[in-house]
Amino acid sequence: MKKQSNLSRLLGYAGNHKYLIYASWILSAISALVSLVPYLYIWLVMREVLETAPHFENAVGLTHNGWMAVGFAVAAVLIYIAGLMCSHMGAFRIATNMRITTMEHILKLPLGVSESFGSGKLRKIVNESSAATETYLAHQLPDRSGAIATPCGLLILLFVFDWRLGVLSLLPVVLGFAIMMSMTGPRMQKKMLEYQNALDDMSNEAVEYIRGIPVVKTFGQTIFSFKKFKGSIERYKKWVIAYTKELRTPMMFYTTAINGVFAFLIAGALFFTSDGVTSEFILNLIFYIIITPIISITLTRIMFQSENAMIVDDALGRIDSILNLAPLSEPSKPEIPADASVEVKNVYFSYDGKNDVLKNISFYIPAGQKIALVGPSGGGKTTLANIIARFFDPDRGCVKIGGIDVKNIKKEELMDTVSFVFQNSRLIKGTIFDNVRLGKPDATREEVMNAIVNAQCKDIIDKLPNGIDTVIGSKGTYLSGGEQQRIAIARVMLKDSPIIIMDEATAFADPDNEYRIQKALTNMSKGKTVIMIAHRLSTVVNADRIYVIKDGEISESGTSEELMAQNGLFSKMWNNYQASVQWKVSKEA
Repeated sequence: MKKQSNLSRLLGYAGNHKYLIYASWILSAISALVSLVPYLYIWLVMREVLETAPHFENAVGLTHNGWMAVGFAVAAVLIYIAGLMCSHMGAFRIATNMRITTMEHILKLPLGVSESFGSGKLRKIVNESSAATETYLAHQLPDRSGAIATPCGLLILLFVFDWRLGVLSLLPVVLGFAIMMSMTGPRMQKKMLEYQNALDDMSNEAVEYIRGIPVVKTFGQTIFSFKKFKGSIERYKKWVIAYTKELRTPMMFYTTAINGVFAFLIAGALFFTSDGVTSEFILNLIFYIIITPIISITLTRIMFQSENAMIVDDALGRIDSILNLAPLSEPSKPEIPADASVEVKNVYFSYDGKNDVLKNISFYIPAGQKIALVGPSGGGKTTLANIIARFFDPDRGCVKIGGIDVKNIKKEELMDTVSFVFQNSRLIKGTIFDNVRLGKPDATREEVMNAIVNAQCKDIIDKLPNGIDTVIGSKGTYLSGGEQQRIAIARVMLKDSPIIIMDEATAFADPDNEYRIQKALTNMSKGKTVIMIAHRLSTVVNADRIYVIKDGEISESGTSEELMAQNGLFSKMWNNYQASVQWKVSKEA
């Protein structure tokens, strides 16, 4: 199957606006041709001046020819502006539709896949890749039409007056074009890919660094504590310097060639007038000196169009990296769970298709029970929770809720059934009311307020200038990590789903916030099926069942008393936890 060109793909996003794109090319070509006409009238003005000198009173056509030159110049500008208006309207529509299409596809992807991109990289692909196409469509393509039309008109003009000077004017064009081709092509495309990768890497690490600033400030560290961020900057710096040095020499020769047309013309003029000079030759030489700068401008436009075409190719490739990801499958005949029970059956999962993160995990949670997942870091606890919430689909095995495979549950139904409290919850820039009501968009103000109270957030509301109508982030109004977590819990409480997954919900809370969060979680958990992930083992001792996850497998399971009696990994973790709690810094008197 023949691969669709980038231009065809872009126009596929345009709808009826593609006719505006076509119109912009035609208008730009017409503008380029019209812009050459003033040079003819300038030549007529110069000829009349030379023929009538010194009796300039006989030059009766100067005014007419001068105004005609101005008129055509103004007409060329107006036509070009009309072309740009058409191209911008079409380009903005295409960029908008690309963003809408990409975002709609992201919404269909497993949440875990979206998270694996990194928020900085995902934002850059959606925003900047589509913006790159806007520049290409709004400016580069109309300019390409003009760049094609201009040489056609120039060829006629260059050979009409004096073909010898015309040939000399084209020599720098050939030389400059040859040098330009050495700087473009597949090798340049590879370099452009490396450049965009370096930018993506730096953007992604910058976002992660900004998110980690509270930790950096708390422990008095500097940017150098974020080796990945610093490394991305160093790699970008190294690439840019090496690339600039590599292109320095060919760019110098290219600039010299396209701007050296005067040297060719002057050398040719000296050669052609060795037997004597005529006024007609002088007139033609002046005309060529005036018009040949258009050649360098046209070549430079072509060069930047080639570079921008590579940027667009790379941008579409990055958008494809999202669009080519398979969305979550939707059931043809959706089923509704009978209750809030959860069954994980023979689940295997791998992020890279090679190394299993989860290996043959199986357990059953009756509706209304509270279980905990504990174990060493990196053992697969969060991955298992993500599988249950269908952030990913397992490679093998299945997850059932209420006796129904989650793949056979409609996405909206599943989201209404399962709520997730992350260890570092996010709030949108909006009012407290809007943030909480995200859990139930049709909730009344009274329902939202009840959820806020039950989530132990009343003290937060009381201290804010406009209560629940206070916009977070405006006028210096910010919440601590623990306070944000409580607002997020209020959102989950308002949603009132029968299954709740809590991933280290108190991980970043201070003692006061931790106490309030624990109280809110207790209120929220009543009558619910709860799956907890915790490192603080004191929070899971009352769980109906505890599963110890190590290296992607269940190594132990039971109540806290049963696990302590086994004297295995949980017992060791409990003893270490108790020792850390009782540890105090001592100092000599």
